Amino acid sequence: MFSACSSQRARLVFVQRIPTTPRSSFSTFSISSFAISSSSSSTNVPTNTFRTFKMTSLIEQAKQKAAFQAVDEHVLPHHRVIGVGSGSTVVHVVARLLQRDPALNAKTVFVPTSFQSRGLLLDGGLTVGDVEQYSEIDVTIDGADEVDSALNAIKGGGAAHLQEKVVAEAAKKFVIVADYRKDSKVLGEQWTQGVPVEVVPFAWRAVMKKLQALGSKDAKLRMAVKKAGPVVTDNGNFLIDAPFGLIHDPAKLLKDVKLITGVVEVGLFCNMAEIAYFGNEDGSVTIRAK
Repeated sequence: MFSACSSQRARLVFVQRIPTTPRSSFSTFSISSFAISSSSSSTNVPTNTFRTFKMTSLIEQAKQKAAFQAVDEHVLPHHRVIGVGSGSTVVHVVARLLQRDPALNAKTVFVPTSFQSRGLLLDGGLTVGDVEQYSEIDVTIDGADEVDSALNAIKGGGAAHLQEKVVAEAAKKFVIVADYRKDSKVLGEQWTQGVPVEVVPFAWRAVMKKLQALGSKDAKLRMAVKKAGPVVTDNGNFLIDAPFGLIHDPAKLLKDVKLITGVVEVGLFCNMAEIAYFGNEDGSVTIRAK
């Protein structure tokens, strides 16, 4: 899988509604619940992790619809290694995975991209591996902070884009799931917080100056909410959020930022996704594919 950005538009955009009848490899589910209300007693859904919540938010409904359809169409019975991303939409991905035939899940290894997704998988009783053990992944499904018309994406709002990129690049197919707010023509239209840049802690000030010199005058070290000091990634690094306005040439920006000494990874995912699912307010799902 390549990581050079493409400026070409994805060639296919269409809208679909999720079938009301689930596929045979899945047990029945309730679309009105945040996680899963399964009628199959054999499905291992721990009550302490996937309690049933009312869908009070159209955004959560949109995320769930996109996630369910992506899992249904891209996690196939013969797949044995599945990459699982991070973030709020991935909660629905894991919930749908838990609806699969338990016999299929028993033969499948799931590779998480963060502490969050690892916990969701383990709480669901699924077998967890890593890219050191499984360097070739059948399919990876992950969320995104923003996706442009060519399927380039900004990721890292959840501070996990280093592991997310490694797992995405290891996959034969990379699938993005998101809600309608993440769908843009150009990166930077919707996601204005900036491109997440993971840096080694001792170099953050030097990297910050280089980012400002590249044009990100408002680059900031991401600060934690419930601890004093900066956000620390799962890898022990710091994060800088670097706004660059509208990003018309993500390939050049990715290269320029990645070449700064001290930068570990950049939250630009370019020419990696084959298809993206966007859940809409009206219950439909927009699909964009290359």
